[in-house]
Amino acid sequence: MASQTEQPYLPVPAGELGLLTDFYELTMAQSYFAEGMDGEATFSLYVREYPPDRGYMVAAGIDDAIDCLGALSFDDASVGYLRDTGVFTEEFLDYLRGFRFTGSVRAIPEGSLFFTDEPVLEVTAPVIAAQLAETIIINQVQYQSLLATKSARCVDAAEGRPLADFAARRTHGSEASLRMARASYIAGFGATSNVLAARRYGIPPTGTMAHSYITSFDDEADAFRAYARRFPDRSILLLDTYDTINAAHIAVDVAKDMEADGHRLTGVRLDSGDFDDLSRQVRSILDDAGLDYVRIVASGGLDEYELERLIRGGAPIDMFGVGTRVGVSADAPYCDMVYKMVCYDGRPVMKLSAGKSSLPGGKQVFRHYDGEGMMAGDVIALDHEAIDSAEPLLQLVMSDGRRAIPASPIDSARQRVADGLAALPEEHRKLRAPDRYPVSTSAGVQRLDAEIRDTISSGSSQGV
Repeated sequence: MASQTEQPYLPVPAGELGLLTDFYELTMAQSYFAEGMDGEATFSLYVREYPPDRGYMVAAGIDDAIDCLGALSFDDASVGYLRDTGVFTEEFLDYLRGFRFTGSVRAIPEGSLFFTDEPVLEVTAPVIAAQLAETIIINQVQYQSLLATKSARCVDAAEGRPLADFAARRTHGSEASLRMARASYIAGFGATSNVLAARRYGIPPTGTMAHSYITSFDDEADAFRAYARRFPDRSILLLDTYDTINAAHIAVDVAKDMEADGHRLTGVRLDSGDFDDLSRQVRSILDDAGLDYVRIVASGGLDEYELERLIRGGAPIDMFGVGTRVGVSADAPYCDMVYKMVCYDGRPVMKLSAGKSSLPGGKQVFRHYDGEGMMAGDVIALDHEAIDSAEPLLQLVMSDGRRAIPASPIDSARQRVADGLAALPEEHRKLRAPDRYPVSTSAGVQRLDAEIRDTISSGSSQGV
């Protein structure tokens, strides 16, 4: 059971968070400052289009983004670095020295399902603060949502078989390994091999043995027995160091010795080869020896597509360790998540670039359910609109630069993913070419969109 309260974890020290941004955010901020532009701006964070074969996204990293906003500042060393670039004025650097994020944030709860064009969160703050929030917000939410979505697809494909995160050594850096462990647990994985992530987030740790352990002994049987002596109630023996089938017979001998001592072998692990064929042979060897309780674990090169193939093919594998392909979201390593201004100083604004237009005004997302409790469609509305018999998703999570509600406990976010997937019709959950979930815009959004387009076409810049 994971802990109910997570401690904030920042990717860099608080005083350096101001520099964890794109350089143009700071040059724009200096221009806003010089022009005396301090009006409130609202920015929407959303995904323009799904990564390949995705029919939904899982929101993750929102709480981390909020933690970063709450700590966003520039320490003396950061200000000194910016001075050394020769780009910024002393007046602006003095402003940054006292900068704190004082805006508000509305967001969907961590672990919620969301769809294209729907705001995952909206920031409303003085324009400099709202602008400086962009990079860190996209950085935290895009990556973790991508991993949570990939992991949720694996959980779906596994059809109830337990999954464990084995990705730490192949993720793109140490922070990425921690985020992967958390995102995969939220999505439904049951454990992680990453010990720091297990401690930090309260996720059950898990692990077996490496091939190096086996090869360090003169004999494979000696390695199995030594490990079983030290861990008599949690031994999972790795079978494929030399010959998988021969190792399975050795494992039977070790398991029988363990039974004689009042213990049971927990499992055996396959890490290479044809998992379907090998698992059938190993299962037969174990069952013929009366070891039907010994579980078969598979790891190595797995993702949702391979899990689906193995499960639907009837491979007798009880649990899976999932690593590289999920930890880097190998088939879809990024998503088109953007952060766009939708309102400035009380004036709705929009972008009209081909293929990249944005919807004007602050938003709310409403979700409809059918009579059986299944998700039936979402409506993107203006933030002051109300839609009967629909659930509003965005809620105030930050006010005046401080949390308005506590961060979601990790188990609450985990349950939210499970509930969301259970309520999402199967045609939108398919691993390949899923049907598109219906997302529409309200009459208010459509009317405002048309008004601003008319303003732009008339040659005025007031709606741009």
